[in-house]
Amino acid sequence: MVNKKRYLLITALALLIITGCSAKGDEVTEVSGEIDAEEVLGLDPDADIFQFEGVIYQTNIDWVDELALTKDVQVGEIKTINEANTDFKDEMANKLKVGSKIFSAKERKDILIVENELGLFHYLAIVEG
Repeated sequence: MVNKKRYLLITALALLIITGCSAKGDEVTEVSGEIDAEEVLGLDPDADIFQFEGVIYQTNIDWVDELALTKDVQVGEIKTINEANTDFKDEMANKLKVGSKIFSAKERKDILIVENELGLFHYLAIVEG
Protein backbone atom coordinates (compact mmCIF):
# COMPACT_ATOMS: atom_id res chain seq x y z
CA MET A 1 0.00 0.00 0.00
CA VAL A 2 2.83 2.38 0.83
CA ASN A 3 4.55 1.57 -2.47
CA LYS A 4 1.33 2.28 -4.40
CA LYS A 5 0.93 5.69 -2.68
CA ARG A 6 4.58 6.49 -3.27
CA TYR A 7 4.23 5.49 -6.95
CA LEU A 8 1.13 7.72 -7.37
CA LEU A 9 2.85 10.64 -5.62
CA ILE A 10 5.96 10.34 -7.81
CA THR A 11 3.83 10.04 -10.95
CA ALA A 12 1.76 13.09 -9.99
CA LEU A 13 4.89 15.13 -9.24
CA ALA A 14 6.49 14.07 -12.53
CA LEU A 15 3.41 15.10 -14.48
CA LEU A 16 3.29 18.41 -12.64
CA ILE A 17 6.94 19.11 -13.41
CA ILE A 18 6.59 18.11 -17.07
CA THR A 19 3.47 20.21 -17.51
CA GLY A 20 4.97 23.18 -15.70
CA CYS A 21 8.18 23.09 -17.71
CA SER A 22 6.40 22.89 -21.04
CA ALA A 23 3.99 25.77 -20.40
CA LYS A 24 4.66 28.95 -22.37
CA GLY A 25 3.80 31.33 -19.59
CA ASP A 26 1.30 34.07 -20.38
CA GLU A 27 1.85 33.96 -24.14
CA VAL A 28 -1.42 34.49 -25.99
CA THR A 29 -1.91 34.05 -29.72
CA GLU A 30 -4.82 35.88 -31.23
CA VAL A 31 -6.03 34.98 -34.71
CA SER A 32 -8.54 37.36 -36.24
CA GLY A 33 -8.59 35.99 -39.80
CA GLU A 34 -8.40 39.21 -41.76
CA ILE A 35 -6.29 42.29 -41.48
CA ASP A 36 -7.61 45.70 -42.43
CA ALA A 37 -6.44 48.40 -44.83
CA GLU A 38 -4.76 50.32 -42.02
CA GLU A 39 -2.49 47.36 -41.21
CA VAL A 40 -1.59 46.70 -44.86
CA LEU A 41 -0.92 50.37 -45.64
CA GLY A 42 0.99 50.74 -42.37
CA LEU A 43 3.44 48.09 -43.61
CA ASP A 44 3.51 49.39 -47.20
CA PRO A 45 2.06 52.88 -47.78
CA ASP A 46 2.29 52.35 -51.57
CA ALA A 47 0.36 49.05 -51.55
CA ASP A 48 -2.29 48.69 -54.28
CA ILE A 49 -5.31 47.27 -52.43
CA PHE A 50 -9.07 46.94 -52.47
CA GLN A 51 -11.65 45.47 -50.11
CA PHE A 52 -14.13 42.77 -51.14
CA GLU A 53 -16.50 40.93 -48.80
CA GLY A 54 -14.64 42.26 -45.76
CA VAL A 55 -11.22 41.06 -46.96
CA ILE A 56 -8.34 43.24 -48.17
CA TYR A 57 -6.75 42.12 -51.45
CA GLN A 58 -3.31 43.29 -52.59
CA THR A 59 -1.50 43.13 -55.93
CA ASN A 60 2.16 43.34 -57.01
CA ILE A 61 3.13 40.22 -55.08
CA ASP A 62 5.84 38.49 -57.11
CA TRP A 63 4.84 34.85 -56.61
CA VAL A 64 1.16 35.67 -57.26
CA ASP A 65 2.00 37.56 -60.47
CA GLU A 66 3.85 34.49 -61.73
CA LEU A 67 0.80 32.20 -61.43
CA ALA A 68 -1.09 31.19 -64.55
CA LEU A 69 -4.67 32.01 -63.53
CA THR A 70 -7.91 31.91 -65.49
CA LYS A 71 -10.58 34.55 -65.06
CA ASP A 72 -13.87 32.95 -63.96
CA VAL A 73 -17.14 34.75 -63.13
CA GLN A 74 -17.47 38.44 -62.34
CA VAL A 75 -18.13 38.86 -58.62
CA GLY A 76 -18.09 42.65 -58.33
CA GLU A 77 -16.52 45.91 -59.43
CA ILE A 78 -14.71 48.83 -57.87
CA LYS A 79 -17.33 51.40 -56.93
CA THR A 80 -15.35 53.97 -54.92
CA ILE A 81 -11.80 55.22 -54.48
CA ASN A 82 -10.18 55.96 -51.12
CA GLU A 83 -6.80 57.66 -51.39
CA ALA A 84 -7.19 59.75 -48.23
CA ASN A 85 -7.42 57.29 -45.33
CA THR A 86 -7.54 53.66 -44.28
CA ASP A 87 -11.28 53.36 -43.63
CA PHE A 88 -12.22 50.93 -46.43
CA LYS A 89 -15.58 49.47 -47.38
CA ASP A 90 -16.39 46.65 -49.81
CA GLU A 91 -15.63 47.35 -53.48
CA MET A 92 -13.40 50.29 -52.51
CA ALA A 93 -9.82 50.65 -53.78
CA ASN A 94 -6.96 53.06 -53.31
CA LYS A 95 -5.43 52.85 -56.82
CA LEU A 96 -7.85 51.04 -59.15
CA LYS A 97 -10.27 53.08 -61.23
CA VAL A 98 -14.00 53.02 -60.54
CA GLY A 99 -15.57 50.46 -62.86
CA SER A 100 -12.67 48.00 -62.72
CA LYS A 101 -14.26 44.54 -62.82
CA ILE A 102 -13.51 41.90 -60.16
CA PHE A 103 -13.47 38.23 -61.16
CA SER A 104 -12.90 35.01 -59.28
CA ALA A 105 -9.96 32.84 -60.36
CA LYS A 106 -10.74 29.28 -61.47
CA GLU A 107 -7.58 27.89 -59.88
CA ARG A 108 -7.57 29.59 -56.47
CA LYS A 109 -10.11 30.90 -53.99
CA ASP A 110 -7.70 33.33 -52.29
CA ILE A 111 -6.95 35.35 -55.44
CA LEU A 112 -9.23 37.68 -57.35
CA ILE A 113 -8.51 38.95 -60.86
CA VAL A 114 -9.23 42.58 -61.66
CA GLU A 115 -9.71 43.74 -65.24
CA ASN A 116 -9.65 47.29 -66.54
CA GLU A 117 -8.35 49.16 -69.58
CA LEU A 118 -4.76 48.57 -68.40
CA GLY A 119 -5.09 44.77 -68.34
CA LEU A 120 -5.55 41.94 -65.84
CA PHE A 121 -4.16 42.09 -62.30
CA HIS A 122 -3.97 39.35 -59.64
CA TYR A 123 -4.91 40.35 -56.08
CA LEU A 124 -4.17 38.08 -53.12
CA ALA A 125 -6.43 37.97 -50.05
CA ILE A 126 -4.39 39.30 -47.11
CA VAL A 127 -5.29 37.28 -44.04
CA GLU A 128 -3.58 36.38 -40.80
CA GLY A 129 -2.87 32.75 -40.04
